[in-house]
Amino acid sequence: MHAFRFAVRAVGPRTAEGWTAQARRAEDLGYSALLMPDHVIAQLSPMPALAAAAVATSRLRIGVHVLDNDYRSPVMLARETATLDALSHGRVELGIGAGWMASDYRQLGTPYDAPKVRVDRMVEGIAIMKRLFAGERVDFEGAHYRIRGAEIGVMPVQRPHPPLVIGGGGPRMMRIAGREADIVSFIPQMTPVGRPRISEATTNATAAKVERLREAAGARFDGIELCAWVAHVNVLDGRRPIAALGAGLEALVTGLIGSPYVLAGTRSAIRDQVLRYRERLGITYWTIPVEAMEDFAPVAQELAGR
Repeated sequence: MHAFRFAVRAVGPRTAEGWTAQARRAEDLGYSALLMPDHVIAQLSPMPALAAAAVATSRLRIGVHVLDNDYRSPVMLARETATLDALSHGRVELGIGAGWMASDYRQLGTPYDAPKVRVDRMVEGIAIMKRLFAGERVDFEGAHYRIRGAEIGVMPVQRPHPPLVIGGGGPRMMRIAGREADIVSFIPQMTPVGRPRISEATTNATAAKVERLREAAGARFDGIELCAWVAHVNVLDGRRPIAALGAGLEALVTGLIGSPYVLAGTRSAIRDQVLRYRERLGITYWTIPVEAMEDFAPVAQELAGR
């Protein structure tokens, strides 16, 4: 089983001083990685922001959780990823997804194709990028990409390529992840407007996803790192009485429902939740929203590397 590690997810602040200070603080607190989303919202653009974070730190891994395959050519994405990996001395995690937020597509003027089409296109994109990372000159003729003589001209430090993260939870995505991914990030399946499907966010639903992945991955399964995208963290310790009451009620409800995507309670209770989820689900990589970075840090420091 993999050792525990923890990442911070952030979209800002949108100044050089604030952004780099936050990256350094995440590293100082013992977090493994700084991750960004890839949406057309009020946030820094991921690739240049992560490059700045890499310059400001020395150990912190960097990545996008996750890049929407439809927003970029796989050739350009492979080149940008390889460049970022080279300049960060091998600290990139390459997250890729098929896209789901309809508002992004509207703003970009890009057709919001059916899920099958978006996933098919992502599969082709992954195949192209892996060949480019291997140093090939790529000709590719698929249903969605037709490429001639593509090369990226720079190789990533991490070989054969930066760890590939696939996020999702549907049966087909689990089959693809079992075949292609180094890290699988479980997220509650979302509606097109970005709301989680509650029935898919329970512990039992996540356990079913893990089993689908295990079946698809076969002998690869033990080498895949399992990750949980934590939507919300509420740490009880040190809260004012009213806030503490709210966190206590939230912890009770979370305990009754059971979801690895919400962590609530005292630090010791949250630590025990994380330990139980590793026992039940095998999840060892946890991504935490930046607003909980300070409160959650003692848990990360206690468990990281164990």
